[in-house]
Amino acid sequence: MADPWISLAAVATATEAIRFGPMVTPLARRRPLKVARETVTLDGLGSGRLVLGVGLGDDRFGREFASTGECTDPRGRARMLDESLDVLAAAWSGEPVHHHGEHYRIDGVEIRPLPHRREGIPVWVAGSAGRRKPLQRAARHQGYVPVNIEHPDQLAESVAAIDDLRGRPDEPYDVAVGLPVSSDPRRFASAGATWWLTELDPTSVTPDLVRGVIRDGPRSD
Repeated sequence: MADPWISLAAVATATEAIRFGPMVTPLARRRPLKVARETVTLDGLGSGRLVLGVGLGDDRFGREFASTGECTDPRGRARMLDESLDVLAAAWSGEPVHHHGEHYRIDGVEIRPLPHRREGIPVWVAGSAGRRKPLQRAARHQGYVPVNIEHPDQLAESVAAIDDLRGRPDEPYDVAVGLPVSSDPRRFASAGATWWLTELDPTSVTPDLVRGVIRDGPRSD
């Protein structure tokens, strides 16, 4: 599998209009200042089109944490995720970062250049539908990526909870739902989804299939 960050650099320089980003990166595996520099660089290459998707990651499938001796406790990774997001926000502000937390210590490091847009880089937070902590985390940022959504009603409940937590229902907010190619996204759009992340089987996907999905776009019949 290709490294997403190097691949995203190629996407940023080969395109002009599409938004792009990792969906999602488990920040608990990364040094937040390194991510800050990578994201600012990608955002500059793409003239402000980067979206940073973040989440806890999951050790159950590829043992991506256990196999490298990293934290396998979801609660521990959640604390690392929240701390990393605080560091990213501080780094993107352009001010020197002074952070003494449970997992990271940073003394006066300054990141340049700044994000392309004054409001910074949008962050979409992944989380299981119905769980309070992920919804609270998503409400503090610019988007939500629900995990294991099976029915539009589940999505509608999560979107309503985030709206209540945000208290700003009139401000734009992104909800990106992963669905197979054959899905009809209209029911999820009615439940609050604003983006459809097309799920493709990595064992069988081909360039022609991807081109066809892009060419056809969402179903409208």
